[in-house]
Amino acid sequence: MDFKSLGGGSAADKLIVPRDLFNVLPAKAPRYQYPRDVQADVWNQWFSRRNERDLTIKMNTGSGKTVVGLLILKSCLNEGAGPAVYVTPTPYLVQQVIKEGRDLGLELTEDARSPRVMSGKAILVINVHKLINGQSVFGVGSEGVEIPIGSVVIDDVHACLAETEEQFSIKLVSPAQAYKDLLKLFSSDLEHQSLSGATEITEQEPNRNMLVPYWAWASKQQQVQQILREFVRTFKNDKDKDNKEHKDIALFRYPLIKDHLNLCECVFGEGEAEISLRCLPISVIPSFQSAQRRIFMSATVSDDSVLVTHFDAAPESVQKPIHPESSGDIGDRMILVPQELNPSLTDDQVKEYLKHCAQTVNVVVIVPSKFRAKYWADVAAATLSTDDLQAGVAKLRQGQVGLVVLVNKYDGIDLPDDACRILAIDGLPDVRGRLEKIEQGMLFGSDQVIRGSIQRIEQGMGRGIRSNEDYCAVFLMGRSLTSHLYARNAKSFFSAATRAQLELSEQLAKQFNNPSINDIHQAVRQFIKRDPDWIQASKAAIVGAKYATGQTSHIALSQRRAFNSAVNGDYRDAQSAMQSAVNAEKTDKTKAWLMLQMAEYQHHTDAVQSQLILKEAVRLNPQITPRPLEGIEYTKLPSHLAEQANLCLHHLRQNYPNPNTFILQMNAYLEALIFKPGTAPVFEKTLADLALAIGYLSQTPEGTTGRGPDVLWSLGRQKFYVIECKNGATVDTIAKDYCNQLTGSMTWFTDKYGPTCTATPIMVHPASIIEYAATMHPNARVITTAHLGALRTAFREFAKAVASKPRYGTETEVAQLLAHFKLTEEVFVSQFTVSPRAAKK
Repeated sequence: MDFKSLGGGSAADKLIVPRDLFNVLPAKAPRYQYPRDVQADVWNQWFSRRNERDLTIKMNTGSGKTVVGLLILKSCLNEGAGPAVYVTPTPYLVQQVIKEGRDLGLELTEDARSPRVMSGKAILVINVHKLINGQSVFGVGSEGVEIPIGSVVIDDVHACLAETEEQFSIKLVSPAQAYKDLLKLFSSDLEHQSLSGATEITEQEPNRNMLVPYWAWASKQQQVQQILREFVRTFKNDKDKDNKEHKDIALFRYPLIKDHLNLCECVFGEGEAEISLRCLPISVIPSFQSAQRRIFMSATVSDDSVLVTHFDAAPESVQKPIHPESSGDIGDRMILVPQELNPSLTDDQVKEYLKHCAQTVNVVVIVPSKFRAKYWADVAAATLSTDDLQAGVAKLRQGQVGLVVLVNKYDGIDLPDDACRILAIDGLPDVRGRLEKIEQGMLFGSDQVIRGSIQRIEQGMGRGIRSNEDYCAVFLMGRSLTSHLYARNAKSFFSAATRAQLELSEQLAKQFNNPSINDIHQAVRQFIKRDPDWIQASKAAIVGAKYATGQTSHIALSQRRAFNSAVNGDYRDAQSAMQSAVNAEKTDKTKAWLMLQMAEYQHHTDAVQSQLILKEAVRLNPQITPRPLEGIEYTKLPSHLAEQANLCLHHLRQNYPNPNTFILQMNAYLEALIFKPGTAPVFEKTLADLALAIGYLSQTPEGTTGRGPDVLWSLGRQKFYVIECKNGATVDTIAKDYCNQLTGSMTWFTDKYGPTCTATPIMVHPASIIEYAATMHPNARVITTAHLGALRTAFREFAKAVASKPRYGTETEVAQLLAHFKLTEEVFVSQFTVSPRAAKK
């Protein structure tokens, strides 16, 4: 009998309802007997809204997202909305999707030019780089559509966004001629902003970044274009393997932004020039821009603003995501914050504990940088970065490895089951680009920055649970991370299911009283051995967790509208869009940042008004850069203050009603007060904030006006500390230029404060020996590595002591503590600084 003639197989190429389609797939593997309830729920919602161009689907990791996406694309093909493309963040995940699709009995291919794709018979599976690059087979810019896209699924969309953002940026590295030419072109503009800063850029100091003023960038576009075109001509056909990075820029990145250079920002730092955008001109890939259906899939990240700014997704659709009724199908996590449970626990103790655990289970530690990875080097079986990531992950999935460190990798990898039973997130994630680093300095401590950090932390926490049956103990560690979670109430930015798991772990913490590592180990041991009481409590905690509605900030919507208007040459509407964002913003810090962007657009129609807007932005937030052309008037600190103890007590009571919050904040400050390249802005801000915590007043004049010292402390009684921070220095002598900077800052001080006030010049530098032929100010003092360590200890012990007293004690008690820990003006310099010494010939 010929059963094929009955037509059963053809149903899989005709049905368009995804659940029905799933049920009739003739060659799917036995494990796909029935769709999960959450999958059917999502399919039904998508099908009813399938003709909306931009849709977001949110499903927990392990709930069957890949199957959902593949069946949606098969439905689209059957309905005639092809070709269909499934996009993943990495080539490794391409292979996973293809395996899953073939197990379902679907036809898939990696060949973008396959006739089966063009005819709507096969689903194309590619990584995001193949879709979005300057040589994309789909067509770029004026080339038009080379390969059409009818329906596209972007899986793990936030990981794809990171890769896409990288493609839309250019990084020119010294000694490339293009870097030298750009720096020469803008050197005078940087000098006008900050003479010392421009010098540090020229000398490639590791802790300095400077943004080219937007008016200089706009006025020199012709020269910029010439420099970059010459760079492209040089490297486009270069066969030298050593120039792979430059060739990548010439071939794959420059074509994406060449027509939008006038809207770019340019940042110099550490021998690199970065050219990038706040919003991405995704229309340069016309196949993606014109796709009939675009489906963005992700786990439960709460803020989808970046889909608007980077993929130009329709806000009205993004704000109504498709998701299962409940988000309680997430894997099981015990989330512990050891240094919140017991503030006296050190990183070393947690590290040693995780080393012990790694003898029996795989432990994965995600660190923000290579610098932090060095801290784990003595206990790590492997440290993985981009080049060796996939091979290292494969070993974890195959069996016992031990403790493995991942460098700045919070998304795009899977560590299911025994591949990772304990996951640690160590510290706040580092920002990816130089523009982001500059803007983080402008917005330090704002909801905008905190939300971005929490989103990446939550992505990292999801690496260890890849199904609803999976389980993983999660440690959140590092003083900066702990401070963000509790002192800044960042927990509210987590998704509902993660918040529920964190709250359950906090309930568990109430059973502890300053637990030791052994106490914490007992809880982790019971969790890993699958204690039935924990499992019951955990399932009960998340069963009611709901997916949040889509969040797209008013800022993102205004930024996208402004950018699109500017691309079309309508700068007046761009300025109007940013004005709307400014009007809707309540905090001065963020309002000022938005005013900066408004001034950038205003410059194209009214340069004078643009400078006035920028001046007001800097008034609201002194960290805004660049400074207006006419400069910012310096406002002096008062030279006569109340008693130190009185000011200290007032500051603590007003800003930290809860003493535990003060301790967490101080711990975060002290973690930032270290010698580390690339951290100067945070170090300077921290040193200024610590002055307030002990009863002094402070400023960062160079950072806010472009002139003066990095940090200025007012001690009262007409006494000051003029401080230059060189915490990024890595050499064992103080350079001549550093000496000159400190002397120049003292000259600035005398000019601003006159002869009636006195100042002690202080330099923060790991060494106290002056470079041969350099001359230091005769009264100079140095905070060396040892002295900075002593100062951190004094701050920490003072914070613990004063926080232990009801309402921080009395003024007399605070004065006694300040004196005991040598934090008063009378002994501070002798206790925490040393006189510099000249180098021997």
